[in-house]
Amino acid sequence: MYKKILVAIDLADPDLAKPAVATALMMAGQSEAAIRFVNVLPLTPVMLAEYVPPDFEMQQRKASEDALSIVVKETGLNPERVSSTVRQGGIYQEILEEAHNLNADLIVMSSHRPQKHAMRNYFLGSNAGHVVRYAKCSVLVVRN
Repeated sequence: MYKKILVAIDLADPDLAKPAVATALMMAGQSEAAIRFVNVLPLTPVMLAEYVPPDFEMQQRKASEDALSIVVKETGLNPERVSSTVRQGGIYQEILEEAHNLNADLIVMSSHRPQKHAMRNYFLGSNAGHVVRYAKCSVLVVRN
């Protein structure tokens, strides 16, 4: 089965993350796999930089790291089997980079169910779609 599972979490939408976390835990339990949670912070647009505090990105990173540490503790997994990281940049690019660095054999992520008239994301959201297309490992997209 799987040895290293990367779980992409959007901390801005915890309800969306819950099914992905539960699925990853189920998958890891079957094979004693290690899980790594990743949250990607967007870059602050240059035109907004003068309106935010100088340590804004550091505050965002700290808040994300704290939130991820709670997720890690709530898994109940042995600390050797679970870790987390916060990255900053383009969402799908950073997820793919983290999967590559981890040598993950599975990426688990959530995607919204399509809205009634939103054809452009009917099959997958744009980030999930890019991860599915370009990942070098298996990707499991959990619909919420």
